[in-house]
Amino acid sequence: MVDADEYRSALGRFATGVTVVTFAGEDGDHGITVNSFTSLSLDPPLVLWNCDVEAESHELLPQAGHYAVNVLASDQEWLSSRFAGEHREMDDPFGDVEFRRGETGAPLVEGALAYVDCTLEATHDGGDHSIFVGRVEDLGVGDADAEPLLFYEGGYRDIE
Repeated sequence: MVDADEYRSALGRFATGVTVVTFAGEDGDHGITVNSFTSLSLDPPLVLWNCDVEAESHELLPQAGHYAVNVLASDQEWLSSRFAGEHREMDDPFGDVEFRRGETGAPLVEGALAYVDCTLEATHDGGDHSIFVGRVEDLGVGDADAEPLLFYEGGYRDIE
């Protein structure tokens, strides 16, 4: 049997970018920090990410049917922290976040390195997570000179 701490330690050696997945639900806007984002297919254009089955977004996102993946820049660590859990203590976690609406209605965070606006194509079981597959409806890139927000061994890192 694989030890959970050893599992986290080994997989923590894989550096990832950091994203905030956003969507507009019936009760307002939602966001969740995600580093499991990846491309899946070029034709058709598909992406995927994983969501803990215990997360609030897990039940709300399928009802919305769409989402945007916002790839965070190094100066947006505060957004990563906010949507990793700090937002639960806030009346309006989007109140001071500059964003515009994507084609699907999902919030697109200003200053992000890129965004991918998607409709939910499929959901798959992944143990204690679900895998959300999205069909890309629109995308865009931000400042080409900005640095990415990176996560490695349990913390944020800079490119050196």
